[in-house]
Amino acid sequence: MTTNFRDLGLRSLSRPKNTLACATSVMALMWSIPALAQDQGTPQNNTTVQPTAPQPAVPSTANTTTAAQSGQPQDTATAPDASQGNATGEGDEIVITGLRGSLQRNLDLKRTSSGVVDVISAEDIGKFPDSNVAAALQRLPGVSIQRSGSRGEPTGITVRGFGGDFNTTLYDGRRISTATGGRQIDFSTVGVDFIGQLSVLKTPDVSLSSSSIGATVDIQFPKPFDHPGFRLAATGSGSIQERAGRIVPTAGLLISDTTADETFGVLADVIYTRRDTDTNRVYVSGWPGGNFAPCQLTGNAGAGACSPTSDTTSAAYANPNNRQNLPGWFPQQYGAEQQRVKDERVDARVAFQYHPTDDLMVTLDNNFSRQEIVQNNYAFGVWFNQGDLRNVTLDGNGTAVDFTQAGTPTDFTSARNTEILQTNQTGLNVKYDATDNLTLEADGSYAKSWRNPGNVIGSQNGDIGYGSALGNTLQFTVDGNSSGAFPTISNFGPAGNTAAWADTSVIGTHVAVNQTQRNTDELMQFRGNATWKQDDLTIKAGGQFYQDTFNFRNTSTFTNNFWQAYAGYGAPSAGTSGVAPLPGSLYQGSVSLNNFIPGFDGSLPPSVFVFSPIAYQNYLTSLGNPQAQNVPGFNYGNVTGFTGTFDEAVDPGSVLRVRERTWSLYFSVNFKTEIGSLPFTFNAGVRNENTNLVSTGQGRLPTSLVTSTADRTLLSIPTYTDVQGVTSNSSYSYLLPSMDAKLELTDNLILRFDASRTLTRPSLALLNPVLNVGNGQRIGALSASGGNPNLKPYLADNFDIGAEWYYRRNSYLSVGFFLKNVSNFVVGGVTRQTINGLVDPTTGQPASFAVTQQVNGPDATVRGVELAWQQVFGDTGFGFQANATFVNTNRPYDDKNISQTGFAVTGLANSANFVGFYDKGGFQFRTALNWRDKYLLQFGQNQNTGSFGAEPTFVNQSFQIDLTTSYDINKHFSVFGEALNINNNQQSTHGRYDNQLLDVFDYGRRYTAGIRYRF
Repeated sequence: MTTNFRDLGLRSLSRPKNTLACATSVMALMWSIPALAQDQGTPQNNTTVQPTAPQPAVPSTANTTTAAQSGQPQDTATAPDASQGNATGEGDEIVITGLRGSLQRNLDLKRTSSGVVDVISAEDIGKFPDSNVAAALQRLPGVSIQRSGSRGEPTGITVRGFGGDFNTTLYDGRRISTATGGRQIDFSTVGVDFIGQLSVLKTPDVSLSSSSIGATVDIQFPKPFDHPGFRLAATGSGSIQERAGRIVPTAGLLISDTTADETFGVLADVIYTRRDTDTNRVYVSGWPGGNFAPCQLTGNAGAGACSPTSDTTSAAYANPNNRQNLPGWFPQQYGAEQQRVKDERVDARVAFQYHPTDDLMVTLDNNFSRQEIVQNNYAFGVWFNQGDLRNVTLDGNGTAVDFTQAGTPTDFTSARNTEILQTNQTGLNVKYDATDNLTLEADGSYAKSWRNPGNVIGSQNGDIGYGSALGNTLQFTVDGNSSGAFPTISNFGPAGNTAAWADTSVIGTHVAVNQTQRNTDELMQFRGNATWKQDDLTIKAGGQFYQDTFNFRNTSTFTNNFWQAYAGYGAPSAGTSGVAPLPGSLYQGSVSLNNFIPGFDGSLPPSVFVFSPIAYQNYLTSLGNPQAQNVPGFNYGNVTGFTGTFDEAVDPGSVLRVRERTWSLYFSVNFKTEIGSLPFTFNAGVRNENTNLVSTGQGRLPTSLVTSTADRTLLSIPTYTDVQGVTSNSSYSYLLPSMDAKLELTDNLILRFDASRTLTRPSLALLNPVLNVGNGQRIGALSASGGNPNLKPYLADNFDIGAEWYYRRNSYLSVGFFLKNVSNFVVGGVTRQTINGLVDPTTGQPASFAVTQQVNGPDATVRGVELAWQQVFGDTGFGFQANATFVNTNRPYDDKNISQTGFAVTGLANSANFVGFYDKGGFQFRTALNWRDKYLLQFGQNQNTGSFGAEPTFVNQSFQIDLTTSYDINKHFSVFGEALNINNNQQSTHGRYDNQLLDVFDYGRRYTAGIRYRF
């Protein structure tokens, strides 16, 4: 008889890696059977068993505790080692507090876990080691972070090379909704002050989740019975970023109490956090690939009559010098800006616990967070078209490192960007110890997240400048590697007059773009399970259901074409529309671009204007209603229906609703025994997940494409077909086995082996069933995007083997090897397509759009090693943590591949962390060094319209040093300080090659000082 493993949700066994995965899973379950039949009353030989350190009452996976355990206080680490400082004691028992107490608890949890788990716990109630969740996680082996360029704030993590949606974040074992557009949360939206513990599960717990190829991060919040009795913690601090120059506050308060008979408890906390950051940025929006004609190159004899073309029927094509057949890359748009960011966040939480008997614990909690980021940007930008470039010098890789472009317009922009992320989650958990061995648990929650709720406008933009007759022959030069240089432009200014760069008498109106992304994510989930514990045997079975409903909608002035109502720059630029000059009252100063990015080579024009986009749009509105009167400067040639206000309209192609329902059943067995007198722990489990997706979008296609009379670089789509709703249904089911084995070779040396299958679902925003062709197209850069509602999850067969040596209290060495065979990668390929028979009016040929679409593509293998060392030096108070991760893949990026379907594994980078600390006598000091090598972040750039598919974005290597310190004035009060990025690390990215700079952000240093109170 032949078994069809596809029917079980497994992939074919014809491939070696899948054979090993399935065989391992079957062996794991078979091995569990004898354990179930074993006589649990048989005495065990304990003479060689290492006496483990006392454990916290709440283990690393909170949903495994019994009702009785949930009602016990969360103990601090204890040890019969009087050499430890920061300790209190009575008799022979020493209770370690502070940083080293936290580190010891983390080791205890790591050591006793059946799988590969790393933990960070609070030093005390209201005292977490770091000021940001992601910053804390990056101290762990295999974990690195992504930073927001404009804020420098850690917003996401990568685990073993897998970032973003590949990692699942839970609140107390529950999934949390997020309206960002993906499945990952923004860690800067999580208040860190009153977190109890972070657990990073690198191997899956089938009763919790198997939906993360990277890791599952469980954020656990304190509850009343973790610390019975009355508890109060308060914190207040001020921080300053050196360029912003403003001291801004952070404050938090936590109150917890339980009744005298310890049957009822309540905990409430609230945190207000503000960060102000002024960031300097130099950018190239994209390096699209395309073909140059020989006549465009420096020194070509035919350059004077250059007419680049790929149209084989044209007269110009008869001259070989005009034929576009030389592959290369050029910068689409270049500029610099200062970003002034105000980041405000409020986190609040309340938790009630009812514990009438030792057998019953009921917990009701609510988590709320609201983050509002307001960003004011002041910038300049210049736009390039490949066919207009002359005197081009291509380096050996085909990058245009020097060229000129005639008639280049110059834009000065101002933008006010507002993003609000709000989340509220309510949950109820009931644990009941039905017998001494059986615990029943039910857990349900409802969460909803909003992105930009209410009447907020997400982005308000004002664009002014000069062009047309004042457009100049601008020169662009690449000055070096993107990690140390940005490009230089020369011969700038109106008509090439450098001294008149900021001459307001010739500057006129260009465009006004308003756009808002509004999302909601509504998540309902329920979990029920039964746990049987008897001596060294634990059996768990249960099920889980969740429904995730995501709604996506974008409104903008692109949709109704109001964005170019006054484009054209006005009379000084010989524009047929636009208003110039502008009232002097609109200008509010300038930002100097001198020494804009310290330490980087390259030069910039002298300054950018500071002006309000809101005041700019209000001024244009005050000119009147162009439909009721003749308004000089209005773009009558391209804009209809505009009555004076820059109202947004819904883009039908952006409207998306995805409903995802998943049913899961799981079963696991964990037992402890001996192999040749050596303690052995074995855990085997399996999880089956069935998912149903309904995706609904609104489709329409353009029916015409016209040039803009106001801007020679623009194309408009005045008409579309009627909007039609499109709905798609899909479903899939997978069986996800898991096995963990732990062998204690000596009292201090542990060997581990783990095998599992996990999945990661594609981002919800990729499941749109329609093609979206937006308005506001650029000549030579036509683009469209389409989703794929039939995308299947990524699948990974994972293997871990490692050794851990706990050679003394609070010290250990470990090495771990991992291998991940991943299939069903989602590839966002870019292809050139014609759409609905449109003709490009600038060429007379069928319009060629760069269409981005996602498909399930190739397989890849990721492998690596993690090294970790923690050492505390006796009673000196000194110690350190160090770790390093080295990863590689059989599918690295090939920069010579210019096909439309190039593929590589993203996110892989070697990384290393070192934390040196001193902790004794109430004084604590830490120095943290974090390094990450260059890595491929994603396929796609801000402007991604080239002929060679989705161009890559690489992040250059980074190294950052942070300092923290605190001093306990007494048992209630402590003061603390923090200095972040003291080496002024700058974040930079590049395209296909190292000299193709995309972004460099200089976000500077930040200093914080504050006080804590605990009772």
